[in-house]
Amino acid sequence: MMSEHMPVQLPGFARNSVNLASAGLGAKGIQVTDEFFAPLERMLNDQPAVFIADKYDDNGKWMDGWESRRKRVLGHDFAVIRLAVAGRIDGFDVDTSHFTGNYPPAARIEACNVAGDPDDSTEWTEVLGTSPLGPSAHHYFASQSSEIFTHVRLHIYPDG
Repeated sequence: MMSEHMPVQLPGFARNSVNLASAGLGAKGIQVTDEFFAPLERMLNDQPAVFIADKYDDNGKWMDGWESRRKRVLGHDFAVIRLAVAGRIDGFDVDTSHFTGNYPPAARIEACNVAGDPDDSTEWTEVLGTSPLGPSAHHYFASQSSEIFTHVRLHIYPDG
């Protein structure tokens, strides 16, 4: 009898590359448009996401990841992360584990290489075009660039 849950074959970058966005290695969230329901730093946690059924915080259900409010106006949310070290980004795991009705339907990622932190004049390179996301899953994407970067900017559409 076949299992209902087939193991996912991880892409090479997920098996063999260093996670430059690892909080344990020193990555840090430095800018976010909205973190009303769950703070950005939870997204950088090195441990697999967990769901705790009866855990709540000041703004509702506790979620193990970054969560913004639903948009009531045009626009989207984004977060900027200073990578632990400058490096080449081989790919991404956009993880929506345990986010079911509150996941973002799409994401896009840009990156830059700057001394210090980015500002309004920073030029960003798209490393992942707008890509669909689903509920409660790992979404693996290859990077569209082999340049060296210091920061990434995750856009979620429209929110989540």
